[in-house]
Parts: sequence; C-alpha cells; structure tokens
Amino acid sequence: MAFARTRLVALATSILAVLLIAAGQPAVAAQAKDGPLVAAFAKAAAEYDVPRDLLVALAYAETHLDGHNGEPSASGGYGMMHLVSNPTNHSLEKAAELTKLPVEKLRKDDEANILGGAAVLRSHADALGLDEAARKDLGRWYQAVAKYGAATSPELARLYADAVYEQLGLGLDIRGVQVKPQEVTADRGELGKARDLNARAEVASPDYPPAAWVPAYSGNYRVANRESDYNIDRVVIHVTQGSYAGTISWFQNPSANVSAHYVIKSSNGAITQMVRDKDVAWHAGNSTYNNRSIGIEHEGWVDDASWFTDAMYRASAALTKHLCDKYGIPKTRTGIIGHNEVPGATHTDPGRHWNWTTFMNYVTGGGTPTWQTTVDNATSGQFTASANWGTSTYSSQRYGADYRFAGPVAASDPAWYSATIPSAGTYQVEVWYPADAGYNSSAPYIVAASGGNQTVYVDQRSGGGAWRSIGTFSLNAGTYNVVGVSRWTSGTGYVVADAVRISRV
Repeated sequence: MAFARTRLVALATSILAVLLIAAGQPAVAAQAKDGPLVAAFAKAAAEYDVPRDLLVALAYAETHLDGHNGEPSASGGYGMMHLVSNPTNHSLEKAAELTKLPVEKLRKDDEANILGGAAVLRSHADALGLDEAARKDLGRWYQAVAKYGAATSPELARLYADAVYEQLGLGLDIRGVQVKPQEVTADRGELGKARDLNARAEVASPDYPPAAWVPAYSGNYRVANRESDYNIDRVVIHVTQGSYAGTISWFQNPSANVSAHYVIKSSNGAITQMVRDKDVAWHAGNSTYNNRSIGIEHEGWVDDASWFTDAMYRASAALTKHLCDKYGIPKTRTGIIGHNEVPGATHTDPGRHWNWTTFMNYVTGGGTPTWQTTVDNATSGQFTASANWGTSTYSSQRYGADYRFAGPVAASDPAWYSATIPSAGTYQVEVWYPADAGYNSSAPYIVAASGGNQTVYVDQRSGGGAWRSIGTFSLNAGTYNVVGVSRWTSGTGYVVADAVRISRV
C-alpha cells in the first residue's frame, strides 16, 4: 500500500511538472538540469503564487542565498529566507503554521525554508488585498516585502524593501540561481513618503555627516560623556550576521539589549549612525572595551566573503580614519581590532574572510585605485546626448553644475559617457544622479562590456546624491562610449544622466 502511494505521488509530481511547463513555469521540472535550489524557488513560487524573481531577490537581500547551516542571525533569523523567531517577529512560527512543516525543518532545510518564506510573503500580500491580477505585477508586492522585513519604522521598511527591488534592477547570478535585470516600478504607496536612508543623509549624523542618523532604542546603550568620563582609544570591527536594514531595526528593538555606533551597507558603503560617539554602545561584550571603543557593524555574515565589497571597505576605512584622527587612535592593529580580539569574546567576527590588509591600506591611505576616471555630463568631449535631453539645476543632489534629463520613450536615444580604458580587465562602474519622486522608476544604464552590452535598471526616485555601484564588468581597452543612459523603459518619470565613475578592480 505504501509502495502504491509512493507511485501515485511520483506520478502526480510528474503531471504537475508538465502542467507547470505548459503554464510557462518550467523551472520546477528542471531540477535535474538546474539543481535543487533553482527548483526550490520555482516550486515555492508556484505553490504560493509569489513571483519567483522577487522571492530570489528577497533571499539575496537577506542572506545572499546562504542558509548558514541553520545557525541563527543576530536577530534570530534562520535560513536563506531569514525566517525570524524573536519577541517581536515570529515569521518562523508563522511559516510553520502556513506550511504545516516543523520549525526545525524550516530552520535547516533550504527547500522548506524557501517554501516558508514564500508562504509568509503571500500572507502579507493577502492581508494587503492583492488579488490574482495584482499579484502578477512585481511592483505591487512592494508593501508586502516591506511587511516581511518587520521593520520598526516606515523609513526602515522602505530601506528594507528598496534593497530587494534594487536587486531586481541589477540582476543577480549566485549559487546557480539567476535573475535577469528587469524594469520594475515599485508601488511604494505611503512608504514613498518615508525618509530615504539610501540617499545623501537627509538627517545627518551628528558626529560623521556622511552618515544618516537613526537612533538606537535608548535601552540598548548607555548615555555618557566621552571623552570626559572615558577616553576613546579603540575601534572595534564587527559583522552583523544579518542584513543592513534588519540590523538597524534590531538595534531599535527594545528586546535587543545590544547596539553599535555605526552600521555599514555591503552594496554601496552607505553608513547609518545609531549611537553618539560620546555614548557607550553595547557591542563588545566587555564593559571595559565598551567604555573605551567605537563599534562599527558591517552588513553580512562571517562565513560568506561575498558581503565584503570594495565599497564597504572604502566607506568603513574612511569612517575609521576619521575616528582615529578625531580621538587620537593609532591607525594600527592595536588601535583597530576585531570583535574576536576583545578579551573574553565569544564572537568570531569579522572572521577569516575579512581582508585586514586591504582595509588597513585604505585606512592609512594606501588604497588608491590603480586607475579611476569620472565623467560628468559637462565633461568636454566625453558626454554626448541628443537635443531631446534637457538640462537642469533643479536638484541640489546633482554631481556638478547641472545634469541632463529626458522623458521615457520606446526608443533608446541614449546619453553616452566616453572614457579611455587603459587595458582590458575588470572595472567597477558607479553612477551618480539626483533622486526625486518624479524621476524614473527603472532607468536603464547600458555598459559596453567586452562580451556585449549589458543593461541594469536603477530606480532614480531614491538613493541619489551619492556614488552607487551598478556592478563590475569586463571592459576592452581603448577610447569608446563605455556607459550609456537609455530612454527606452516602461518605468515612469524623467530619465536622468548626471555622472559616472569607472575604477580598475
């Protein structure tokens, strides 16, 4: 009888696979070809009618698709979908209720965890009233994604959801799972009015103006008067064991009983200050070191090197150099230490993947790129655009004296930035644009890579007034149009072309 049931289940699974292929969702049936992770995302997306690419982007924003062997994050999240169990967020238990799977399996099994994440995300969509038609529109899921992050404020909910949607525009390819860059207009609703923490700080840090200021919960640190009652003579380097938005939200949570002075984002080096330098953050697990140090948290996981980007190293080094100069801290490995070097530490961060040589070179000024060039829309002989592109000085977030703009059309009509690439190799491309609610929700940036043009899509409604990486690309040597901004997009709002920066990696 058991054998017969097994045969029937196998037959049903085969029929389901055929039906899914016919419905345009072939990845479930492609497990043997593409691997179990590809199949797991396709299965979960199909079962809960959640967009597959959105599910992958959410997992990437949380964990870079790494389940971390079932070990919890700092805020009690498990698996690549970061199903959480803490006093204020019970998405793990919610996933168990919805899927009827045991909590232990949801913690440790990738396929179960992905299924649980899809179930929780769908439950948020249902609560928001997304019907079948609305669920087919990626942009309409924005507020459900924000709910999934369980943020403590609208600004953090927006920060969390923006990170997911940013990845849809850039695309990703990790652990055999791919998401192609795509045009998506995120429907932020009321969250569109929330402060944009990805932008140049609207509320600047009181101690380090390049950073945003988002205060930690008052019970997660101690008010002090350093340098009067204690001298600051250390910088302690941490890794969050979680996402940027999730860490900021956790430090605002009364249940946390932990904090750090600064948190740094992996993808672009954005910084948020959460505790004043003068106050004592609870980050080191040692009261003496808490009293005398500044704690800097870096988004990521100690066992996954993919989080430690050049943008993060440079941003952290600039902050660390500032702190060393301000408080007379030696720019050496005695003044700048890892959490694992604090006496009595039970933590291992920043871990073996943290590149101390690169980081310290940047702190001491030895980390200048081997080659870098910046091209503004006003750079003579290196910027071209048709007469359809207007010129504006409207936004104070512009890179130079002005910037260019044009409405979207069903024709490329690109604005091009030309550069002389010194030798064939891998280069980082960053873009600068002013952000505004009336600018394009999915602006296409074209990079003339050696294997053919590659396009990524950037939401220019947020994240402006700062350099933003759109990826690393293989470029040929020579003088040519390297980066373009196209008008051919289904996104809404003006497409903006301001400045680009190209650096040898």
